[in-house]
Amino acid sequence: MSTPTVGVLALQGDVREHLRALEVAGARAVPVRRPGELADLDGLILPGGESTTMDKLTRAFALREPLRERIAAGLPVFGSCAGMILLADRVLDGQPGQQTLGGLDITVRRNAFGRQVRSFETDIDVTGVPGGQVRAVFIRAPWVEELGPDVEVVAKVPETGEGIEDAALGRIVAVRHGSLLATSFHPEITGDHRVHVLFVEIVKERA
Repeated sequence: MSTPTVGVLALQGDVREHLRALEVAGARAVPVRRPGELADLDGLILPGGESTTMDKLTRAFALREPLRERIAAGLPVFGSCAGMILLADRVLDGQPGQQTLGGLDITVRRNAFGRQVRSFETDIDVTGVPGGQVRAVFIRAPWVEELGPDVEVVAKVPETGEGIEDAALGRIVAVRHGSLLATSFHPEITGDHRVHVLFVEIVKERA
C-alpha cells in the first residue's frame, strides 16, 4: 500500500493538526464525522481534546458502536491524550457515566498530570521512532497505571528532569498493542511528525 487513507475523528480536539501531520507522514488524511465515513479507512486517529465531551459526541453522532466494531475488527488506531483515554479499557478519575471505546488493555488515570497550569514539555525516547528523542507536550494528560500482558511500553517520562513534578517521573506515557498506539502527549502540535510516521507504518503493515 503506497498511500493509506487515515481518518481523524473530527468531533472535537486537535483535528487540523493531526490531518496536517498525517499528510506529511505520507497518508491521505480525511476528517470523520459520520458512521459511513469509517468504511473506507485503513487507519484512524482519536485526537486530543476533552475525553468526556468526545464520549458524548460519539454517542450523539451515532459513532460509538461503529467505532467499537471497527476497533474490535482490527482497524489500526492511534489515540493521543484524550484519544488514549477513549482507547483504554479502564479509566480512573473519570466523570460519572463516562464511557470509552475500549480495545486497548490498559488502565489510564484521567488528568493525571494535573490541571492546565501544570502542563509541561520534556524530551523522551519513543520505541520505534528513529532519530533521537521526541519533544513531548503534556496538557491535562493521562498516564498509564496498569497494562495487560500483551501491551508494550513505548515511552516513559524520564526518571529525573528539571521542571517535572516527582509524581510524573517514570510514568508510562505511550503504549502499543498490535495495531493500536496511544500517547499521553500531543505529537501533532510540535512540528515533529515522526510519531505519525510510525503510525502510518503500522497502518501499512496491517494492510
